[in-house]
Amino acid sequence: MTAIIFLAPDGTRYEIDAPDGSSVMQAAIRNDVPGIDADCGGACACATCHVYVDEAQIGQLAPMEAMEEDMLDFALDVRANSRLSCQIRVRPELRGLTLTVPPRQA
Repeated sequence: MTAIIFLAPDGTRYEIDAPDGSSVMQAAIRNDVPGIDADCGGACACATCHVYVDEAQIGQLAPMEAMEEDMLDFALDVRANSRLSCQIRVRPELRGLTLTVPPRQA
């Protein structure tokens, strides 16, 4: 298990112990993090699990693949640190990863 931190749009902090190998999106859904809709169930087909990765931690993530980059075109208020949480795999090295949920999803 790896601790992942979500900051909800209202400022509430959710620290979740996520199973290694699962997606960050799955951990958010299982723990009722508000704002992570995940309409496609994690198939990288909707952009409703969009998050902002703490800028100091973005380099810890695997590079974004083309499909994720294409889906982010459908997200609202995309930034340089935007990622789809369904594409981030939990691993011990990500302990303390902090993700901010945007105020609105696509």
